[in-house]
Amino acid sequence: MSRISVRGFAVASATAVTAVGSVVGVASGSIAQNNDAEATATDLTLLADIPTGQQAQVQTASLTQQANVQAIAADASAKKDAEETARKAAAESAVAKKAAAEEAKAKAEQEAKERAEAEAAEEAASEEAAADATSFSVQSSYTVAQIQAMARQMVPSGQWTCFSNIVDHESDWNYKAVNPSSGAYGLFQALPAGKYVSAGADWQTNPATQIKWGLSYMNERYGSPCDAWSFWQANNWY
Repeated sequence: MSRISVRGFAVASATAVTAVGSVVGVASGSIAQNNDAEATATDLTLLADIPTGQQAQVQTASLTQQANVQAIAADASAKKDAEETARKAAAESAVAKKAAAEEAKAKAEQEAKERAEAEAAEEAASEEAAADATSFSVQSSYTVAQIQAMARQMVPSGQWTCFSNIVDHESDWNYKAVNPSSGAYGLFQALPAGKYVSAGADWQTNPATQIKWGLSYMNERYGSPCDAWSFWQANNWY
């Protein structure tokens, strides 16, 4: 079998293997692998001849090994890049979530402040209206709608439903209602009836005077019409 000198190819292959070994060493962090590659390269340079039929096999093996090492290195680099990208994405997401939470908190606080200011303004407006509520023109008689219109101007809007519920149950908005058994009188069935006089001498003929007295009574005795209504519901009187 004929042989040819392939010392030049062996040296070239050794150089390739050495480079491949270096890449493997860097990718895996192993110095021993790099040294093994260099040793292999040294062994290859000592080969004088390779059978002609084996040249292609040697060359193919060398190139295959080089390709494998390059693929491993590429995978390691891609993994590292992916981890770094994921870390950056997580950090950016955390910053975005924190900013969104702070924005939502600020918005909620602003809305709460605006609601409180609106309620305070409404309460102030109701109180101002109540202060002038006794300036209604005197009439010989009043309808339920007229009496309720007076009350709406005198009672804070937030307390209106509770106030109205009590009057509904006590007198059905009849400012001349009289309890035949006790003598309780008017919208709030005051007993004795003369209690109304503290709000005005015209209490028998003026619903506004009775409303003024009833609202004052609920505020002073219970704290508010709604507190008075809660007591009424529990006891059927107030």
